[in-house]
Amino acid sequence: MSMPAFTVVIPARFGASRLPGKPLADLLGEPVIQHVHRRATESGAARVVVATDDRRIESACTGFGAEVLLTAADHATGTDRIAEVVDRLALPDEEIVVNLQGDEPLMPPGLVTKVATGLDADPTAAIATLATPIEGAGELFEPSVVKVVRNRQGHALYFSRAPIPWDRDRFATIEDTTVATGGWLRHLGLYAYRAAFLRRFPQLEPAPPEQLESLEQLRALWHGFAIQVAVTEQRPGPGVDTPADLEVVARRLQSNDQGQGDYV
Repeated sequence: MSMPAFTVVIPARFGASRLPGKPLADLLGEPVIQHVHRRATESGAARVVVATDDRRIESACTGFGAEVLLTAADHATGTDRIAEVVDRLALPDEEIVVNLQGDEPLMPPGLVTKVATGLDADPTAAIATLATPIEGAGELFEPSVVKVVRNRQGHALYFSRAPIPWDRDRFATIEDTTVATGGWLRHLGLYAYRAAFLRRFPQLEPAPPEQLESLEQLRALWHGFAIQVAVTEQRPGPGVDTPADLEVVARRLQSNDQGQGDYV
């Protein structure tokens, strides 16, 4: 299968409660956003655009040669920010747009390629994303780990912070070895969209399950859009949310270990 042409958009906000200004935080002598931009470029994307609400981030990105758009500061979600980019760049409805978060400097470029290719291969889907097998009970029952169940076509049936599907007979005594072979899937927060969907997203009303679970992707399911979910054994390394994360990510980059790590 040939690789489709696709655009990567990197939303990058300055405000962050645990690490303000984290796109500009120093990581081995470069800002975090520059490492993320490099991962996107290495994916083979036809175009990489940083979408930010802050002129300091805009200036830094321009400094290392990135294409950057200064977007509105009041977007409710990163998807809304990407929708603004789609409109301002007048991207065709059929264009595939990958959302790569600006705090993911350890995202393997191959996963960016994989999610774009997955959407290209499924004309019935408006969105594509990735999942990886869950390896232990602690991961399965952790609310910060989002689980997904697929149908036989590989489309998402539901995403939840709860352990789904529920094993009625075994969950009271389940062990890690059982979980590792049971087929439970952890959602990886990397998305590809068709531009036409992104144009519709800002007009979609938030969904009750989305508000209960605090999971934006449930809005698409609630309104009847198909989400294609490909399974991968490769996991991204951790993102950057705290100063301690910066140290972990720096060590991983120095050892050239971008994937197969503890994704938390």
